Amino acid sequence: MQQLKTTPKVPAPAPEEEGHELRMGILEHLDELRRRGTRAMLALIAGTVVGLLLAGSAFEFLLTPYCQISETIDCRLQVLGPTEGIVSYFRVSLMLGAMIAIPVLTYQILMFIVPGLTQRERRYVLLALPVITLLFAIGAAFAWYILMPPALGFLQGFQPTLFKPEWTADLYLSFITSLIFWMGVAFETPLIFFVLALLGLVSAGTLARNWRVAVVGSSIAAAMITPTVDPVNMLLVMVPLMTLYLLSILLVYIGRRINGIDAA
Repeated sequence: MQQLKTTPKVPAPAPEEEGHELRMGILEHLDELRRRGTRAMLALIAGTVVGLLLAGSAFEFLLTPYCQISETIDCRLQVLGPTEGIVSYFRVSLMLGAMIAIPVLTYQILMFIVPGLTQRERRYVLLALPVITLLFAIGAAFAWYILMPPALGFLQGFQPTLFKPEWTADLYLSFITSLIFWMGVAFETPLIFFVLALLGLVSAGTLARNWRVAVVGSSIAAAMITPTVDPVNMLLVMVPLMTLYLLSILLVYIGRRINGIDAA
């Protein structure tokens, strides 16, 4: 009786091998995160070193609104500990360093989030970096000239019969630098969405359908950025954030049309 020939079965890869490939993928991903994080940290350190040279003039500039609302001739800020003055000085240096390093930080973040870009897509990102830096400066100026005066005025004049405002350097600079920095970051978001649309990663329809989430997110961000609980100061932050979100939808639509992708 003739025996049927059977094709030998190829053994399936052992679970250890599949797990090894998965681990290698994770290790490569972590290595990419390490390299991008190292470059971003070096840029921040270099910017902070430059910021140390400019911190004295920047410190005096940041004291301007406090001096305007202070009732005393001597408008120096109080320090409550032996190291508080040094910490406050370095806080200003770090803020300046972050501002200087914004292009490098943004590039490293985008390159980590969106790996494997083509040469043309990398050119999109590189061309956007100067504009992103400009938008950050506009956002910082908006915070300084539009948001800061009413916020400080409210805080200074809140219940004067109950409280005597004598601000410390640490708390005052923490408020000032946080407001300036995060408003600068917020003003970058429309262009970042535009770049993501050019890469085909986000659509205008998705952003438009999630407008309720944007309203909630903007209100939470406004509450975190502004230290006051009054609705006036929160609206001063929330309205620009929602305007930026609407601008992001428009730019995403334009970006997908430029790239020949369905705008929806």
